[in-house]
Amino acid sequence: MDTSADEQTALTANYPVGKLAATVERLRREVRAAQAEADGRALMELAKGILVERLGCGPAQAARQLAELAEQAKVTPLELAVDVINQSARDRLSDVTGAFLAGAKGQEGAAADREERERSAAVRLREAESGALAAPDTQAVADSLFHHALTPLGAVAVAIWTAGTDGSLTLAGSAGFSPAEAGRWRYVPPGVMTVARTSLTERAGQWIGSLSETGLPSIGQHHFPDGGRAALPAGTGGRVHGVLEVVWPTPLEPQSPQVIRQVEALAELCAHTLETYAFVHGGDTVTEPRVLPDAAELVDLADGLHDPALVLVPYLDDGHLVDFHIHHVNSRFLDPAGRPRGLVNGALLLEAYPMAAGESELFQRVERVYATGEPFRAQRMNLTALVDQVTVASVADISISRHGNSVLLIWRVEDETARLASLLQHAQRLGRIGGFEENLLTGEITWNGQLFSLYGRSPSSGPVPLEDLALHAHPDDAVAIGRFLRTLLHHGRPAAAAFRLQRPDEVTRHIRVVAEPVLDADGRPFVLRGAYQDISAQHWTEVALAATRDQLAHSEQQATERNRLTLQLQHAIMPPTQAPLQAPRLDVAVRYRPAETEQLVGGDWYDAVVLPSGLVLLCVGDVAGHGIEAATSMVVLRNALRGLAVTGAGPGQLLSWLNSVAHHLTGSITATAVCGIYDPRSRKLRWARAGHLPPVLVRDAEAVSLPLLKGLLLGAVPEVTYGEDEVQLAVDDTLLMYTDGLIERRDRTMEESMTQLLTTVRTAPCTLDQQLDRLLTYSRSDTDDDTCIVGIRVS
Repeated sequence: MDTSADEQTALTANYPVGKLAATVERLRREVRAAQAEADGRALMELAKGILVERLGCGPAQAARQLAELAEQAKVTPLELAVDVINQSARDRLSDVTGAFLAGAKGQEGAAADREERERSAAVRLREAESGALAAPDTQAVADSLFHHALTPLGAVAVAIWTAGTDGSLTLAGSAGFSPAEAGRWRYVPPGVMTVARTSLTERAGQWIGSLSETGLPSIGQHHFPDGGRAALPAGTGGRVHGVLEVVWPTPLEPQSPQVIRQVEALAELCAHTLETYAFVHGGDTVTEPRVLPDAAELVDLADGLHDPALVLVPYLDDGHLVDFHIHHVNSRFLDPAGRPRGLVNGALLLEAYPMAAGESELFQRVERVYATGEPFRAQRMNLTALVDQVTVASVADISISRHGNSVLLIWRVEDETARLASLLQHAQRLGRIGGFEENLLTGEITWNGQLFSLYGRSPSSGPVPLEDLALHAHPDDAVAIGRFLRTLLHHGRPAAAAFRLQRPDEVTRHIRVVAEPVLDADGRPFVLRGAYQDISAQHWTEVALAATRDQLAHSEQQATERNRLTLQLQHAIMPPTQAPLQAPRLDVAVRYRPAETEQLVGGDWYDAVVLPSGLVLLCVGDVAGHGIEAATSMVVLRNALRGLAVTGAGPGQLLSWLNSVAHHLTGSITATAVCGIYDPRSRKLRWARAGHLPPVLVRDAEAVSLPLLKGLLLGAVPEVTYGEDEVQLAVDDTLLMYTDGLIERRDRTMEESMTQLLTTVRTAPCTLDQQLDRLLTYSRSDTDDDTCIVGIRVS
């Protein structure tokens, strides 16, 4: 069951707390009514004053006239008073009251009191102005704007910020925020980017749909994270005194131009208040009305500086900032165009420096500092002056700061000529260059300090004429110097020469001299100008490079010859192609593919030979290393195995003997090998391995790798025993022996490479030669190693 407000008040009145709450509520209504009556009384008195002036009547008659007109128009006397004020004022507030009424019409039913609902939005706007003008401090201004003008627009809070001369923001007044929240945001240091600072920096209104979308902090951000915001700069006469920030509880839709102008009018009202009053940062204590520092105080400050300084004061036209008046320039002032101080002092900034609004944007910088109070510093800004239609530019370090209602502009003009001379001096020193000029008519010779240093002479000993140059040079360079002087003096053309300078300290330097003549009217040279450069470091570098090039060419020739001999040796013993081996009921094919890079000649080898006993020796091997050493070691092992196989020993014994050979060779080489003895009569293969990959057997559509027998690589230890295994082959079986160059890859394990090989050999072509060729073609090895393959097929 619902209970009305009056019934609820009656029920709670029986309790002490309820009585106290009812009393507080009654007193609050009385205070609001009294405040509204006071605001309305001020507007009524102002309207009566306007009627007294227009009608030429007394105050009492003006009051009766106001009441009669209100009754005839069927409006309240207060609303009629506001209409009279608007028609008479013709100010910004008058222009927007009609639009304010349209914007506030939808909010009329949200007011708490009946009296509040009956009053028009135009009345509220004028009441907000009246309350702000009568307010003792900015906090009261915030309360007046919030209750009279912003609440009808749906706003839930307002903050008035004052801008400090250092770029800081101080909360001068607020409404709708808790005291704790206002205390936390009492002061915002310079450089902290907030919604209000964005408006201050850009000097433009910021209308934000939702605070959470911007990522910028601001007062009340935790209470209204998705609420809309409006922040407008509050300024007069081109200067921004602070910012008016308005908060809505929900996302803000795009506002109409009328509403935007209404809030801008409120921001302008705040600007007049901020211009009049100063506040203590720690609280709401009101001080005396703000007195802007006199420009005379800034003049004293400028005169005490050691840098050129100008004191600028704003120049207004119809209340708008259009320029700055150069109120004073100190005694150290330097004009970029060289004009005396009297021609600049007292002029307008854009009048004295019309180019300041151009590329350098100096005027815009001054205007921004004056508006926001944030100082500006810049190094090496162009200063441009236009004098007698001639543009004169210079470079300066700029410092701009606002002091009260004036601006102090300091520039440290850099002498461009001195700067270029300093740069030239440093360039000559780093490049070891010395300049000279010689007058052939007077005999006067001018050297710079760097040239005396190159010659190893003191300035007191005097310069050396060009005609005496050969006396200070190596005798072998006399011809080159004579040709240089003849071209310069006789033919009158620029010339250059390189020679060896013999200095007094017995140090020889390699010098390059370049000179050009200055000709008179008859075409004869009368002045010689030029420079000497110490090119000793370059000369010795070129000598070293030439020696290095010769050495590299010799080394390259030796390497080429070495590789050519190695390949010839390797191909002589193991040609890449070989005629098929003639063996009964057995097809034998071999393939050898050298490494792609000739410098990587390897030690891979293979052999397939019919022994005197009718058995067939099959083997492949790989000697560690590359180059001619590996190739010669491969030849030794291959020939040794052939000779040992004639004894009729088995593959295990052959590898044991071959291990002894490898171990006792010079350099103790190491190698891997797999050796097999095939009997064509029984189709049996006995085989052994020494650290090598086992053979692969292909039968029907299957391919398997033979067991991994125990066997150490060759040459590692003096004596090794190798195990043997026997395989019974059948007709059409294929057996493959190979080196790791066929399958080895850097990006996968040996097991993965073996799996890929078995998959490839399962699909065997018709002939054995085709199968070996296919293995070489589709090999995925990427180690640039040699590859050997021996294949047999039983027939």
